[in-house]
Amino acid sequence: LLALTIEKFAYRPLRKQPKLNVLITAIGVSLFLQYVAQIIFGADPKVFPTLINDQLLFEVGGVPIKSFDVTILGVSVTAMFGLHFLVYHTKLGQAMRAVSHSPAVASILGINVSRTIAFTFVAGSSLAGIGSILVGIKYQKIEPMMGTMIGLKAFVAAVLGGIGSIAGAVIGGLVLGVSEVLVVVYGSSQYRDALAFGILIFILLFKPAGIFGKNTIEKV
Repeated sequence: LLALTIEKFAYRPLRKQPKLNVLITAIGVSLFLQYVAQIIFGADPKVFPTLINDQLLFEVGGVPIKSFDVTILGVSVTAMFGLHFLVYHTKLGQAMRAVSHSPAVASILGINVSRTIAFTFVAGSSLAGIGSILVGIKYQKIEPMMGTMIGLKAFVAAVLGGIGSIAGAVIGGLVLGVSEVLVVVYGSSQYRDALAFGILIFILLFKPAGIFGKNTIEKV
């Protein structure tokens, strides 16, 4: 419901405006939600309810595998396959891809552009909700600003893998996550966040389209 409201009142009026306007609006909406949450719930961190008990299941090469890890991996993989099936194997997903390619042509072909975009917002917000619960399960601490750095790193992962590619976003996230762990293990945790933006700068300089992205030529 929140996603539908945001799409209708914040994004739909800007549909024919330059993309920079939409980007600025996205930042504004994000800040609005964060600070409204602070007013309602307070700025202090809260304890996330214990949904499952974290216990040791087995070890692989001396590395403990716990129930939290298996749950997060299982839910994430299920969500990713579900999104892939939705986008590439359903009529609604075909409409989403058509609108992404050309809203005007999609409208001529009988696709309800507004409804398709609204559903895309719902799907994206649902995935964000799943992710937030998984973060709460793992770290058991939540606060209104918890999504700021996560959102920025998600953007870096999407750019790294290639904007518009589901597989690219998955690979980008894995590369970024493994790189951060290696930096913490062999370096310092202080450089973990800096690594994400270092990767972003590197990708924008040498391969702007990302790993799975394709360079396109636009006629002006």
